[in-house]
Amino acid sequence: MRTGSEPVTARSPLRLRLVLSLWGLLWAAFGTTVFALLERPGWAAACGVLFAVAAVDLVMVVRHLRQGPHWQPGRDVPPYEPDHGDRRR
Repeated sequence: MRTGSEPVTARSPLRLRLVLSLWGLLWAAFGTTVFALLERPGWAAACGVLFAVAAVDLVMVVRHLRQGPHWQPGRDVPPYEPDHGDRRR
Protein backbone atom coordinates (compact mmCIF):
# COMPACT_ATOMS: atom_id res chain seq x y z
CA MET A 1 0.00 0.00 0.00
CA ARG A 2 1.30 3.43 -0.85
CA THR A 3 1.04 6.07 1.84
CA GLY A 4 2.58 9.00 0.00
CA SER A 5 5.73 9.02 2.13
CA GLU A 6 7.84 7.05 -0.38
CA PRO A 7 10.39 8.72 -2.61
CA VAL A 8 9.06 9.85 -5.98
CA THR A 9 11.42 7.44 -7.74
CA ALA A 10 10.34 4.35 -5.71
CA ARG A 11 9.34 1.42 -7.90
CA SER A 12 7.97 -2.01 -7.22
CA PRO A 13 10.64 -4.75 -7.33
CA LEU A 14 8.47 -7.12 -9.39
CA ARG A 15 10.76 -7.18 -12.40
CA LEU A 16 13.72 -7.99 -10.17
CA ARG A 17 11.70 -10.76 -8.52
CA LEU A 18 10.84 -12.06 -11.99
CA VAL A 19 14.52 -12.33 -12.92
CA LEU A 20 15.47 -13.86 -9.57
CA SER A 21 12.62 -16.38 -9.79
CA LEU A 22 13.74 -17.45 -13.25
CA TRP A 23 17.33 -17.77 -12.03
CA GLY A 24 16.22 -19.82 -9.02
CA LEU A 25 13.98 -21.98 -11.20
CA LEU A 26 16.87 -22.82 -13.52
CA TRP A 27 19.30 -23.62 -10.69
CA ALA A 28 16.73 -25.69 -8.80
CA ALA A 29 15.93 -27.69 -11.95
CA PHE A 30 19.65 -28.21 -12.54
CA GLY A 31 20.21 -29.25 -8.93
CA THR A 32 17.26 -31.64 -8.94
CA THR A 33 18.51 -33.29 -12.12
CA VAL A 34 22.13 -33.58 -11.00
CA PHE A 35 21.31 -34.90 -7.53
CA ALA A 36 18.82 -37.38 -8.95
CA LEU A 37 21.47 -38.67 -11.36
CA LEU A 38 23.98 -38.92 -8.51
CA GLU A 39 21.41 -40.88 -6.49
CA ARG A 40 21.16 -38.32 -3.69
CA PRO A 41 17.39 -38.37 -3.02
CA GLY A 42 17.48 -35.99 -0.05
CA TRP A 43 19.27 -33.25 -1.96
CA ALA A 44 17.15 -33.90 -5.06
CA ALA A 45 14.00 -33.50 -2.95
CA ALA A 46 15.33 -30.27 -1.41
CA CYS A 47 16.05 -28.86 -4.87
CA GLY A 48 12.61 -30.03 -6.00
CA VAL A 49 11.00 -28.07 -3.16
CA LEU A 50 13.02 -24.99 -4.13
CA PHE A 51 11.88 -25.51 -7.73
CA ALA A 52 8.23 -25.55 -6.58
CA VAL A 53 8.69 -22.40 -4.47
CA ALA A 54 10.37 -20.56 -7.35
CA ALA A 55 7.64 -21.69 -9.76
CA VAL A 56 4.87 -20.43 -7.46
CA ASP A 57 6.70 -17.12 -6.98
CA LEU A 58 7.13 -16.80 -10.73
CA VAL A 59 3.40 -17.35 -11.31
CA MET A 60 2.51 -14.74 -8.67
CA VAL A 61 4.94 -12.17 -10.08
CA VAL A 62 3.63 -12.62 -13.63
CA ARG A 63 0.06 -12.34 -12.33
CA HIS A 64 0.86 -9.09 -10.50
CA LEU A 65 2.69 -7.66 -13.51
CA ARG A 66 -0.34 -8.36 -15.71
CA GLN A 67 -2.66 -6.64 -13.22
CA GLY A 68 -1.13 -3.35 -14.21
CA PRO A 69 -0.41 -0.13 -12.35
CA HIS A 70 -2.01 -1.15 -9.07
CA TRP A 71 0.89 -3.54 -8.56
CA GLN A 72 3.43 -1.51 -10.57
CA PRO A 73 2.63 2.09 -9.65
CA GLY A 74 4.29 4.70 -11.78
CA ARG A 75 4.75 8.43 -11.37
CA ASP A 76 1.24 9.11 -12.66
CA VAL A 77 -0.46 6.89 -10.01
CA PRO A 78 -1.42 8.95 -6.95
CA PRO A 79 -0.74 7.58 -3.45
CA TYR A 80 -3.47 5.37 -2.00
CA GLU A 81 -5.21 6.31 1.20
CA PRO A 82 -3.73 4.37 4.13
CA ASP A 83 -5.93 1.70 5.69
CA HIS A 84 -6.94 2.80 9.17
CA GLY A 85 -8.80 -0.41 9.95
CA ASP A 86 -12.18 -0.05 11.66
CA ARG A 87 -11.28 3.26 13.28
CA ARG A 88 -13.13 6.20 11.83
CA ARG A 89 -12.15 9.81 12.12
